[in-house]
Amino acid sequence: MLIRLVVFALFVMLLALGFAWLADRPGDLSLIWEGQIYQTKLIVAASAIIALIAAVMIAWWFVRLVWTSPHSVTRYFRARKRDRGYQALSTGLIAAGAGNALLARKMAARSRGLIRADQEPLINLLEAQAALIEGRHDEARAKFEAMANDPETRELGLRGLYLEARRLGANEAARQYAEKAADNAPYLPWAAQATLEYRSQAGRWDDAIRLLEQQKAARVVEKAEANRLHAVLLTARAGEKLESNPTGARDDALQALKLAADFIPAALIAAKALFREGGVRKAASILEQAWKSAPHPEIGQAYVRARSGDSTLDRLKRAERLEGQRPNNVESLLVVAQAALDAQEFAKARAKTEAAARMQPREAVYLLLADIEEAESGDQGRVRHWLAQALKAPRDPAWVADGFVSDKWLPVSPVTGRLDAFEWKAPFGQIEGPLEDGSAPASIETALKTLPPLRDVRPESPVNDHRIIELERAATIAEAVRPTPAPTSAKPKPVEPTAGDKPPAPSETKPFFGGLPDDPGVRDPRVEPEPKTRLRLF
Repeated sequence: MLIRLVVFALFVMLLALGFAWLADRPGDLSLIWEGQIYQTKLIVAASAIIALIAAVMIAWWFVRLVWTSPHSVTRYFRARKRDRGYQALSTGLIAAGAGNALLARKMAARSRGLIRADQEPLINLLEAQAALIEGRHDEARAKFEAMANDPETRELGLRGLYLEARRLGANEAARQYAEKAADNAPYLPWAAQATLEYRSQAGRWDDAIRLLEQQKAARVVEKAEANRLHAVLLTARAGEKLESNPTGARDDALQALKLAADFIPAALIAAKALFREGGVRKAASILEQAWKSAPHPEIGQAYVRARSGDSTLDRLKRAERLEGQRPNNVESLLVVAQAALDAQEFAKARAKTEAAARMQPREAVYLLLADIEEAESGDQGRVRHWLAQALKAPRDPAWVADGFVSDKWLPVSPVTGRLDAFEWKAPFGQIEGPLEDGSAPASIETALKTLPPLRDVRPESPVNDHRIIELERAATIAEAVRPTPAPTSAKPKPVEPTAGDKPPAPSETKPFFGGLPDDPGVRDPRVEPEPKTRLRLF
């Protein structure tokens, strides 16, 4: 509109300049027609010519208006009818979105009466939405199938059929609809995401990676998200190759680490593949880098046990090396504590575990304290004390996805099928309010203060060795007091009675196992009844 005004203004300006130019140059114009001479001023002749042109244009416009008036009237009423139809369609779509099935159905019927359905496919959508609200799913599916057969509404119809299949639990049909939509239009986010998840659930990692690359090229997903999903798919494929093809697993895992440097599962698989190939140094470097970015117990365990032939002291040194890379960290302290426990350095294990408990008192910390107590003293009272603290402590982090807790990382959630759903976090927080025994989780200082005193249950040997010693001692005593049978060929020597008919001394008895040293604790049952032996089993 503005351009037309500018053009019109320029035209008027040029016309005025032309008249001004003619006015500055006066002259006469003579015309001889049929022997008559007509003479006038030049400016008057120019004005007459312009007026004549304007009159002709006005006359032509009037004639054209009269000639086309029937068509114009028809078009006017048609446009008015179409506008009313679109108004009804708009009202119906709003009603369907609000859940007003009655108004949506009424507006759909009115729209169909004012607009041809083949000219406006949104009428089919409105009718399908109204049928869904009213619970007539068969009618809705028929509408969606009709839209899926129309090239203009194919994508809309496939989405409706996909949602209906998901509602009915027909996962195979839903997968087919999503893959068909993704093949025709890979730029559709819902189709691409659904197809990606279905292919991942089926373990078709190559097809999933190919589809993700198409999405990335079409800019359906952001670059950072695409790199993350690509790393997840590569890690999943590497996990399947780890047993049969360590080299392929290593390549996929290393490529995944290039896309997501802090991805713990990729680092673990890459290290395991390198361990199988003998690349211990490179695997240790990968684990160290992963540990620096995010300390993880699986990383620590893989690093400490990198070489199967290492002694427990060597493993302790490797654990201390990890701690030096991330000091003052709970996972670092726990790795060193576990390695110290394996090496039977109980003082260091206890000190590291208590330090971890002061930083983050959780279930694994108290369980480790119970293991240390069992290995060092065997006092079951103190062990039960730490186990009770573990029951009250917050849960340890684990791989969690959609409420499902897994002991290992998985690429797809088993609950919803969502890709890259697992996170390393606590399954749930501490329960608010009192616990079952009416007490709240205690701090490590309080737990140490309420720790039962150490009982002297085994001064020198472990619990299991102490049990063995007690059993062997009882068996030896039983054999020592058993009388030795006389030979059948020899005549027994008569025993001269003594005063009081006393039996021979214990030293004269010949035990089955070759005899015992003089032990005042061993008595002959013939002299004095022996109390029943009680074995102390801890």
